[in-house]
Parts: sequence; structure tokens; C-alpha cells
Amino acid sequence: MTCNRFSGVRFLIRFRLALCLLPLVAMPAAVPAFAGDQPVRLAQVEADVYIGRNGERIYVDPYSGDIVAIEPAPSRRYQERRRELPRDYYEPRSRQYRQVPAERRARAYPGARQPERRAVIAPAIRDETVRRQPLVPPDTRQREPEPDAKLAKREGVDRRATGTIRAKEDAPLTPKTDQPPLAGSRMLLAKAQVLLDRAGASPGVIDGLDGSNMANALEAWRVMTGQALDVADEASIDAQLAARGGAAFADYRITNADAAGPYVASVPSDYSAKATLDRLSYTSPAEAIAEKFHMDEGFLRWLNPEANFSRPGTVIKVAVPGMRVLGEVARIVADKGREQVRAFDSAGRMVAAYPATIGSADTPSPSGTVTVDRIAFDPEYTYNPKINFKQGANDKVLRIPPGPNGPVGSIWIALSKPTYGIHGTPEPSRIGKTNSHGCVRLTNWDATELAKLVKPGVTVEFTD
Repeated sequence: MTCNRFSGVRFLIRFRLALCLLPLVAMPAAVPAFAGDQPVRLAQVEADVYIGRNGERIYVDPYSGDIVAIEPAPSRRYQERRRELPRDYYEPRSRQYRQVPAERRARAYPGARQPERRAVIAPAIRDETVRRQPLVPPDTRQREPEPDAKLAKREGVDRRATGTIRAKEDAPLTPKTDQPPLAGSRMLLAKAQVLLDRAGASPGVIDGLDGSNMANALEAWRVMTGQALDVADEASIDAQLAARGGAAFADYRITNADAAGPYVASVPSDYSAKATLDRLSYTSPAEAIAEKFHMDEGFLRWLNPEANFSRPGTVIKVAVPGMRVLGEVARIVADKGREQVRAFDSAGRMVAAYPATIGSADTPSPSGTVTVDRIAFDPEYTYNPKINFKQGANDKVLRIPPGPNGPVGSIWIALSKPTYGIHGTPEPSRIGKTNSHGCVRLTNWDATELAKLVKPGVTVEFTD
């Protein structure tokens, strides 16, 4: 009998093994042993093993095709039954599905295997169609007023916006408390931020995110251009970008200088540790490139998720902010309420606006009017706890080295009030969102632009 004759085999697992032929399976009855007989040697046979339809093992001689032995299948009904049932089916307590040891099963169920029975499973309730009852119609009847009741009447309010926006020179900026969310995708907002940056209405870091800095920049754009900018109108933004330098983003190839640095491994927070360094440089090429193009470092990495910023020749996508604002500033307004610095020329026209961090409750900024005293590029910073604030446990005068990651960033515009100034920052993404120690803090690129627009004697007016 060959393997072709097993038409009922569900699946076959074929392997070779040395099979010890048991006397009780397909063998003649064992002969009793007498004294003096030699030990019985059982035959070792090489056989192929097949799994039958009912789970029994069928041992077949690979040379003759004859069945050598059949091993009954263990009880698998319980496991198979559990696989057939739905997960939420409750298994009844029944002895027929319990596992029975092989030795007990052999004694209790002699003879041929009983035929299988198929369980009838009712459909799950979850498969039924859910039909909603019709809703009860609302009661439109009006209640009769109580006797002597006083009814209040509300006049209708016309919520439609009317009129047009007309810009005025040096128009006052009214504070906005609750800014509405700006429309558009992140890339569209980033395009608008590039356009605002080119016009001198700085949004701070270019990150494609909405916020108070973006809203203030849009208001400054309206004052400077006399038009409102719709950040949801991509065609209009693209046209404005084309008129002011071209596309908002471009490819940039990382240079050897970008990758070489020099960079510092990290910037310590403690001032005494800062004082031990030669320079407070950038910490990575990505940070340096982000500041170079007025971008948030996280946004730069989001635009270039697979880029290796430390490898020269790598091509990445960057913002194109354009040239700095040109002109001469005669007056500066540091608006504490809006957290914005605005610069005006001698004719009273606004030429630039920057998001700013201005003082705090513990160390407030000056009030009234002061003047620009001097300007320092790439400055050192002198920490004096007796004059300034106290940082940590540092109670001695410290010289903090220069660098973009220094306490005052890349620029120091000293004011006529001692120890106060307008300066840069090591954390451009936090401008307008945190407090300062009384000074006026801008991004490094905005502070650099403003420093090139002013000279000693320019007035700085602090407003609330």
C-alpha cells in the first residue's frame, strides 16, 4: 500500500526516523521468554511518517510503500473547538471537551475512534443589524408666560465684517489678546513666514507654526504695506514671494566649513562652567545651518528627515529669508504688552518689527525712554551678581566667553540705563515665550539686523 492511497490525509509531515516496532501495533503476539533465552532484540526500521485525517501517525516503509504501524492520535478536540469558536463565546462546562490523559483514554475508550460531531454555533449578536428608532419630534409649543412675569428682550447683533483696511503711517498697534487660529498647512505658513521675514516684519524663527509671533508679524506687515496678508491664499503668497526674491525654499549643499565648525559638545547651564570654555559656539552643524537661514532647528530636521548634516555635499532644503532691511532707524519702541520691538525712520515710517522677550515680573525692564549707548558684535559677557541677577550658587564676577550660545548671543546693544540692553539669544525658538532678566532679547539674526540700523543716540521707548 503506497502513500498515494491515503486520500483522506489532511496534511503530511514527512521525515525519516529510526522506529522501534512495538509488539502491540501491527505485530504478532509476543512469545513468552523462558529461562536461558537471550534478550529479545527489537527490529530497527527506517520509516516515513504521515499524519492522517484524524490526527493519527501512519508509519510507511519508504522502500516497499507498506504501512508498518498506525499510532492513534491524541485528543485534540478541545484545542480545535476553541479555535473554531468566536472570542466572545462562553464555553459551557462539559466533560466531553476536557483533556483526558492518554493512559485513561486508552482504558475508557477501547476500540475504534468515534465519529466527529459538528457543533451548531448560533450567530453572534454583534453581527446583527442595528436599527435606530425614529427620534421624537421636538416640542415646538411655546410656554405661556407666568402671570406678572417680566420678559427680557435681546436686540439682534450683526456679526458681519464691513469696511476695508486702510494703513496709516506709524499706525498704532492695538494689543490682541486672543489671536484666531491661522489657516493653511505648515508649509504654507512657513512660506508666509519667509515673506514676512523678507519684508522686515520678522516672525522670529521660521517653523511653519501659528502663534503670537506670527500674528504680530502679520499686523506689522499690514502697517508697513497697507495691505492684509491672507496666509490661506497660496497663490497670493507665491506672487508676493516672486516679487521679493523668488521661491521661499531652495536646495542647499552642506559645505566643508558647515561640517567643520568649530562646535562645542554641549553648552553648560551653570555660568561658572561656561566661563571655563574658550567660546560658546554652536553645538552641531544643524544648529548653525538653522540660524543661518532663520529657521527653527526642529523644522529644519523635519524638512530633511534623512539628511546627515555633518557630511559635506549633502543637499538639504532650507528657507531663503533674503537680504537684511536697509535704512536708518531714528526711534525704537519696545512694546512689553505685545512682546515686540518696532523700529521707525525719521519720517515715522515703520521699517522693521521683531518678536522679543522683554523683562519679567522678577526683573522688569526699564520704563520710559532711554537711548542707545554703544553696539558690540560677538560680545563677551561679564557676570556680576552684585549688579545683575544671581545665577545658581555663583557669587563672584565671571567672564563669559563670546559666541552665539552665550547669554547675550551674538549682539549687545547697550542702553543708557546701566546693565540694560538689546541683545541676541542662544535659544531663538523661545523668543516671545519666556522671560528675560530685564533686557530686550531678540533672535541673533534680528539683533544683528537692528544693530546695523541704529547708532548711539537713537531713542528707545518702553511701552506697556
